[in-house]
Amino acid sequence: MKVLYLITRPERGGAQMHVLDLISGLRQHCEIELACGDDEDRFLTEEAARLGVLCHRVPSLRQPIDPLHDARAFLEIRALLRRTRPDLVHAHTSKAGILGRLAAWMQGIPAIFTAHTWCFAEGTSWKWKMFGVPLERIAGSLSGPIINVSNANRDLALRFRIATPHRLITVHNGIPDEGWQGPERQTDPPTVIMVARFAPQKNQVMLLEAAAEIRAPFQLLFVGAGPTLDFVKNRACQLGLTDRTKFAGNRSDVPDLLGKSSIFALPTRWEGFPISTLEAMRAGLPVVASDVGGVREAVIDGENGFLTSPTDTGAFRRALELLLSDTRLRHRMAKKSRHLFEQRFTAERMLQKTFGVYRMAVPEGAAEYNLPVLETGEQA
Repeated sequence: MKVLYLITRPERGGAQMHVLDLISGLRQHCEIELACGDDEDRFLTEEAARLGVLCHRVPSLRQPIDPLHDARAFLEIRALLRRTRPDLVHAHTSKAGILGRLAAWMQGIPAIFTAHTWCFAEGTSWKWKMFGVPLERIAGSLSGPIINVSNANRDLALRFRIATPHRLITVHNGIPDEGWQGPERQTDPPTVIMVARFAPQKNQVMLLEAAAEIRAPFQLLFVGAGPTLDFVKNRACQLGLTDRTKFAGNRSDVPDLLGKSSIFALPTRWEGFPISTLEAMRAGLPVVASDVGGVREAVIDGENGFLTSPTDTGAFRRALELLLSDTRLRHRMAKKSRHLFEQRFTAERMLQKTFGVYRMAVPEGAAEYNLPVLETGEQA
């Protein structure tokens, strides 16, 4: 089976890491090609090329709504499908998902879509909220199953009547296992780490403001880059946290950094189902996170971490203080995080369920592979 993955931007991010995991895990079973819009950060296309995957550029495919560029992008995608003739198009992110599915329908090619965060979810622009629902309904009616990375995403799609229930399938994200070295690798004083792009969605400032009130010894480590980085650095200086805070930028050794840390923090305004949380659980870290989107489907409040309101800095601070002051609690929650990861969020589980959706979309193309078939509407 020849599968074309289509995503709006190749930048380093959760959706792109997910596509990379799909490519890495399914290239033994499928002939895979990748198509992306243009971006200065070519993380995904560079990593895919290292795996021997043919990458295509769709110059006009951009995230903001722009009727002229969007029309051009649609024609570019349609021309690409005519040239490459995939058996299946698997689209990711809103713009690529809408245009890709419409182009695939016009070419008579089966298509599926993974909704990492719906374009009409909280935090998206008014343009996407206005146009997103009717466009998603049209694209959904013309394509195959829709994968939701969390039950929260699926519930949102049902609420907005994006597709019938049996075509909305939950497949939780999964990631490759890097192994767990145990808490003995952690630093003293404890390190609180946040791995996230510096963008308005991610609320790094909330973590700084919570940390500024904590008297217990700790270190803060921010991993990532993005447009709000300078603002966050300035806020750290204003709060007197410069000596206890490190900004590491984009890193290729995130698993190692997590393994040497003590607590994972994710204050965020909205989410679908963040892969960074799974990476923390894989490393055996307790998680303090905002209770938004599908976060609670991985973080069980009081068991492997704590969930707080996305606007309650005080509650976030109290959760961090409790974990920083109680080593036994930290280690107990660390073990629970690792156990939940092994049981629910491995790449093998995610790949098998995703391939089950491929079988639903193109049953004749996947019949030779002995992988499980999802029943209609099955949840991960």
